[in-house]
Amino acid sequence: MNPTKPHAKNLRKGRVSQPNQAYLITAVTENRQKVFADFYPARILIDCLRQQHDLGHVESLAFVVMPDHLHWLMILQAGASLSEVMRRVKGGSAYLINSCRRQHEVSVEVKPLWQEGFHDHALRREEDMRRTARYLIANPLRAGLVSKIGDYPHWDAKWLL
Repeated sequence: MNPTKPHAKNLRKGRVSQPNQAYLITAVTENRQKVFADFYPARILIDCLRQQHDLGHVESLAFVVMPDHLHWLMILQAGASLSEVMRRVKGGSAYLINSCRRQHEVSVEVKPLWQEGFHDHALRREEDMRRTARYLIANPLRAGLVSKIGDYPHWDAKWLL
């Protein structure tokens, strides 16, 4: 546990993995490094998200990979744990990205990729998932990264938004 982040453990208090529950997940890079401003690390992370979907751990509804964080709307499937899914996504992406860094950069100092923990919001039944997905996908527009969402390469959604 990092003493400079005394409240990180509070993110896990009361966390319950409920099958068939929709969650909006936010995970942030360590020190807000803009790791995913580079195309290839962003695609590695997206592959890790899709792997969790393909393995049947989640039903991925929408995601956007921003330069320094991830937003992911998904439904947790039976037998899966929210913490375990995120451990696999964050751990797997960190391992692959850091391996690529070591391979392509002569003297790279590999630092932690992800901030400890993640934020999850369980959507209530009355919350509109499509509206949540639209809001999530519009992040690159609000951040001024693009002038239209179709120009941003690191997002996907189950629905045509």
